[in-house]
Amino acid sequence: METDDLRTFVEVTEAGGVSAAARRLGVTKSVVSRQIVRLETELGVQLLSRSTRGAVVTAAGAIFREYAARICREIDTALESIAPEGELRGRLRIAAPLTFGPTHLAPVLASMATRHPRLHIHTSYSDRFVDLLSEGFDCAIRFGYMPDSNLVARRVGPIFGKLVASPAYIRAHGAPETPDDIVEHEALMQGTESWTFMDGDRAITVRPRGKFKSDNGTALVAAALAGLGIAYLPDGITNAHVASGDLVPIMTRFPLPVAGVFVVRPPGPQAPRTVRALTDMLIECFDAHDASDDSPPPA
Repeated sequence: METDDLRTFVEVTEAGGVSAAARRLGVTKSVVSRQIVRLETELGVQLLSRSTRGAVVTAAGAIFREYAARICREIDTALESIAPEGELRGRLRIAAPLTFGPTHLAPVLASMATRHPRLHIHTSYSDRFVDLLSEGFDCAIRFGYMPDSNLVARRVGPIFGKLVASPAYIRAHGAPETPDDIVEHEALMQGTESWTFMDGDRAITVRPRGKFKSDNGTALVAAALAGLGIAYLPDGITNAHVASGDLVPIMTRFPLPVAGVFVVRPPGPQAPRTVRALTDMLIECFDAHDASDDSPPPA
C-alpha cells in the first residue's frame, strides 16, 4: 500500500472531492482518481461513491479515513525525528481565521515555506472554529480570548482593541459613556457574546444587544462604517478607519482587556516540530513588530 495513496485519499475527504483535492495537490484529477482506485483495489472495499455530481465518502471510507490520517501523521512524525536538525518535512495543516489570516498570517507562512522547502503547508482560512482532531488539522491560529478546552494553547502575541462607531451613528444616537449604557445601543456582534471592559483592575462584563451579526470582523467594520451600530473590534482592522475619521473610538476610559494570538493544537505531551517552528516564527514576528513600532501589533 502506497503512502502517497493514503495521503491522497485523506486529501480528498478533507477537500470535499476529487477536483478540490487535485487543485490542492497540484496534480490532475485523473492522477487522484487512479490513486484512489488503486487503494480501493488493494483494500477490496469502496471508499468513495462516485456519481455525475462528484464523489462522496462511503461508510467504510469514513472509518478508514481516521486510520489513514493517523498513519500519515505518524509517518510525518517519524520523518521529523530522523530529519537533519533544523530541517522540516512532511505536511503541516493549519486552520487560520479568514479575517486576519490572508493579510497578517500568510506572509509568516510564506516565510516558513521558504525556510523549509521540503515542508508542505496547507492552510484553511475560515472564521468558524474547526474541530482539529476530526478535521485532521495539526494546529489552529486563533485570535481573542481562549475558552477552556482540552486543546493545548500557546500565546504568541497580544491583540489590542477598542469600541468604535461612525460619526453618523454618534450624531443620531449619542455614544455610551459607561458599560451600563451599552444595552441602550445597537451593537454589532459576532453572535451572542458578552463584552468585557476594564475599570482600573476591575473587569466589567455586559451583554450587548443588536440586530446585525456576523462571524467576520471585516463585515462588522463595514456595518460600523455604515452607521448600523457600535462595534467591539481589534485595532488591526479599525486603525485605518479611525485615522481617516470614518470611525471614532468611544468610551475610551473603559478600555478593552488585551486579547491574544494563540497557536492551538490537539492534546499531547509535546508539539510536533512543525508546530513548534510555526509558533517560534509567530513569536519572532510579534517581537520584531514590538521592537520596531510603538503601535499595537497588526492583529
